[in-house]
Amino acid sequence: MTAAMERSTSSSSNPVPRALQVVVVAPHPDDAELGMGGTIARLVEEGHNVLIVDMTDGEPTPKGSRELRAAETLEATRILRCGRQQLGLKNREVTSTIEARHALAAVLRRWRCDILFLPHPEDAHPDHLAVTRIGEDARFDAKLTKSAIEGAPIYPQKLFYYYCTHLRAMPTPSFALDMSAFVERKRNAILAYRSQVIDHAPNRGLIDWLEARDRFVGSQIGTAAAEPFWSRELLGPSQLSALLLQA
Repeated sequence: MTAAMERSTSSSSNPVPRALQVVVVAPHPDDAELGMGGTIARLVEEGHNVLIVDMTDGEPTPKGSRELRAAETLEATRILRCGRQQLGLKNREVTSTIEARHALAAVLRRWRCDILFLPHPEDAHPDHLAVTRIGEDARFDAKLTKSAIEGAPIYPQKLFYYYCTHLRAMPTPSFALDMSAFVERKRNAILAYRSQVIDHAPNRGLIDWLEARDRFVGSQIGTAAAEPFWSRELLGPSQLSALLLQA
C-alpha cells in the first residue's frame, strides 16, 4: 500500500477509526521488536492500545540472565510505550498445549483484542513454530462460550503474521506498513537488548540487516522504510486501512 493510498483511505470525509486493541505475541523478549518494532511504535503513536505478550523470558542465552533480560525488556517496552506481560512458558521447550492456548486466550479476552499478530508460521526455531500454533488456537478458543477460560468471549477480527524468522529466506509478504518515522525508535528498542545484539558477537550485524530489509521493503511501497506482514485471509485495501491506518 503506497503513501498515496493511505492518504486516500483516511481522508477527512471519513470518520476517525476508534482506538484498536492490538496484541503482539512473541516467543521471546526481543522478537516483537525485531519483527515489527516500528509498526508497534506507529500504532501506539496513532492512539491504539498495544500489548506485547512474551510467551517465555527468553533465557538461558549465551550472554544473558533472567535478571538482565527482564531489565532489558522493561527498557525496550518503555521506548516503544506499549503494554507488556509474560506468559511464563519455558524457553527452548515451548509446546502447543491446551493449557498454553487457554492462558493466551484469557489474555485476548481481558485485552478485548481486535487484531492479533503472530510470528510467521515458517521458521527454524521450534519455540516460534509452537507459539504460532498456540496463538492460532487461542484466537479460536477466545470466542468459546460455556468455557472455563477467564473473561468474556471475543474473536479477534484479524490475524496477521510478522517476520521474526530464523530461516535464511526472504519473506513473501501480503502487505507492508510504512514505519519511516519510527526507524530510530525501533533501533533503540532493539539495542535495549544489549545481551542479545551487542554482547553476543554473532548477532552484532542483526540491526544493520533488519534496517536494510526495512529500507528494501519500504522502497517497494514508495516509503523510506516499512515492515512486511503476511495474512492467510484475503484482504482488501479498505479493510486494511480501516483496521490499521489513521489520519
